[in-house]
Amino acid sequence: MRRGSIASLVGIGIVSGGIAAAVALALPWLPVSASKEAGRTDFEFWFVVTICIVIFSIVSAVMLYSVVRFRAAPDDDSDGPPIHGHTGLEITWTLIPTVLVTAIGITSAIVLSRNDASAKNALEVDVVAQQFTWTFRYPEANGLTSATLMLPRDRQTLLRFESKDVIHSFFVAEFRLTQDTVPGITTSLRVTPTRDGSYPVICHELCGLGHATMRSTAVVMEPAAFDKWLNGQSKAVTSGNPGTAGAAVFKNNGCAACHTLAAAAAKGTVGPDLDKLPAEAQQAGKPLADFIRTSITDPNAYIQPGYPRNVMPQTFGKALSKQQLDSLVSYLTSSSKGK
Repeated sequence: MRRGSIASLVGIGIVSGGIAAAVALALPWLPVSASKEAGRTDFEFWFVVTICIVIFSIVSAVMLYSVVRFRAAPDDDSDGPPIHGHTGLEITWTLIPTVLVTAIGITSAIVLSRNDASAKNALEVDVVAQQFTWTFRYPEANGLTSATLMLPRDRQTLLRFESKDVIHSFFVAEFRLTQDTVPGITTSLRVTPTRDGSYPVICHELCGLGHATMRSTAVVMEPAAFDKWLNGQSKAVTSGNPGTAGAAVFKNNGCAACHTLAAAAAKGTVGPDLDKLPAEAQQAGKPLADFIRTSITDPNAYIQPGYPRNVMPQTFGKALSKQQLDSLVSYLTSSSKGK
């Protein structure tokens, strides 16, 4: 090949690679990195992107050069010369992809291994998935449950997943981690947050009509602030004061997002107004406390007119401990009676 041809190929390759690199680097393809695992995953992502850009540059250079250099004249309808192959070229384009794919496989295995490595002081959180909600339980805090995933910064957390119905998938883009939750199987995931903030938790697997609404929030905070929150909520839930304990359960499990309750300054409108519980219990023909307990553990047992079935999660009967459930029932009973 003549020097001019080589120079043309190199020039086209540089221009093509430059354009591809500019597109890769100029646009915000990835959300903010908020965990150690995200940093490792991002390295693997850009490692593969770099390889792809190099290959794209070479292929586009050869294609564009060939289109210009070997184009047929407008009046040339003859067949091209027969080509029988080039052994050296075929070996080259077989070996190079083999090396690249092997490199990708090795680096991916290293990233996965490091992301799954356990730490000595890992926080354990049990995650329950059910159409269409997430519930987070903290075993070391007397089984405290929360509708929001609260996490300490710079401390590894072991998430253990359980599904009550169908396959769901836990996904936080800023952590670069996703994990399927499969009925009958306990799966797990390790994450070490590195950036304070609030990050969306979504279901990454089509799980039914309400799939798009199966969302929560992961809140990463200073370790001291997390310990204060965890200890405070644990003491509130296990305190001898039903009002304090019940209010904590109500707040931690996201009840205010769907219900109105003056005592908790809640103004949700998705579900029935909890200030009207005595009247609703009378309509259902049940004592107030029994009606409230049944509405929590079996929300489809009685549906207030004007509200659809299967909207309230049916996990609270199992997600809440007996003490938490009793406190919540007592709190709602006393709060609604005051109206």
